[in-house]
Amino acid sequence: MNLKKYTDYALRVLIFTGLKSDQELANIKEIAEVYQISQEHLRKVVHELTKMELVVTIRGRNGGIKLAKPASEINIGLLIRQLENDFVLLECFDKGTNHCVISPGCTLKHVINKALVAFFKVLEEYTLEDLIKNEEELLALMGIEKV
Repeated sequence: MNLKKYTDYALRVLIFTGLKSDQELANIKEIAEVYQISQEHLRKVVHELTKMELVVTIRGRNGGIKLAKPASEINIGLLIRQLENDFVLLECFDKGTNHCVISPGCTLKHVINKALVAFFKVLEEYTLEDLIKNEEELLALMGIEKV
């Protein structure tokens, strides 16, 4: 199972933004440079995160983005569920396209579904705050000095 790059980028934007102090704003150019990601991709991600009310954008010359709520309130499992729209891991997960002849008697789908439930259960135990606890290390890896 792979998460989409879009989800990966959304998590990176939130991590970067979460590392900023309350008085600092992140900006797309800075995030793009640190992660070496296209600014255009990041604009789309930030737009979606804004619609999800996870970040707030401030327009203007000194504008940027900041978290819309405390990092402790941004649940990683819920975020990934919202951003990922395809958890059809096997053909038999989708009754509309399932052509597998053993599907009615196959237990593999139950095993995979149980694993998927466990995957989200673990992710839902974490918030953005948990992902940025090693702030000094993350900032050093990004080449950013704490203000």
